[in-house]
Amino acid sequence: SNPTLTTAMTSSSASKRARTAASTSSPSPPYELIYWPTIPGRGEPIRLCFEATSTPYTDVTNTSSSGMAILKSLIYPSPNGSYFAPPILKHGDLTISQLPNILLYLGPTLGLVPQDDENALYHINQLALTALDGFSNEAHDTHHPIAVGANYEDQKDAAKARAKDYIANRLPKFLGYFESMLKQSEERGGGEYLYGGQLTYADLVLWQGLDGVGFAFPKAMQRLRGSGEYEHVWTLYERIKDREEIKAYLGSKRRLGYGNGIWRHYPELDDDGEE
Repeated sequence: SNPTLTTAMTSSSASKRARTAASTSSPSPPYELIYWPTIPGRGEPIRLCFEATSTPYTDVTNTSSSGMAILKSLIYPSPNGSYFAPPILKHGDLTISQLPNILLYLGPTLGLVPQDDENALYHINQLALTALDGFSNEAHDTHHPIAVGANYEDQKDAAKARAKDYIANRLPKFLGYFESMLKQSEERGGGEYLYGGQLTYADLVLWQGLDGVGFAFPKAMQRLRGSGEYEHVWTLYERIKDREEIKAYLGSKRRLGYGNGIWRHYPELDDDGEE
């Protein structure tokens, strides 16, 4: 069999199932997000999808005293753990993990993918995956470049070298890519957002990545923003931040503060471009 074709067919089926579930008259089952408590992390793009669409959800470990027990029972190496790590989403009889997989499900379900374009889901997922690469995965690796399980202090020299390259080369490349994507979208008549002239989950993933990296590297991001080279990117960032639902969420206790997660601020890793 053709793995690529099988994957495409499976994703298409999931998309159709999500749209069907969203369009039925019966009430939707509750959404439950299960992630590590107290940090935004990889759970945050999921929260933003719910918040941007005013979709009720339960943030299990942050609202339930038994939340951590529930989480630990679901993940390996628990004897019955079917999931490697959070985030985990429960919706009715569906329980899935892996952030991109969850976004692939929520996008059509919550109206964060245009429904009049059968290829939209794949383009939006491509954009979201790229944003996760550049502003989440690579950002994390600046402070843990050698070993995820080791302390930052034990790999500080390598972290400094990794952060220097990230700021000098990787950040401008990813910012430049999304600047180009927004310009292309504008030329197609949907320039306010990355794809299809509407808010999609790719926009929310990008927004969270920019916000997180801005916390981790405030001097570097201020310098890059001040360069004037990425005006479309920052216009999108402010547009999403000013959306009524997002503004309300950011001002609420549901929005968790940054700490020892993906986005960490170590002043010695930041760079304002001056020697």
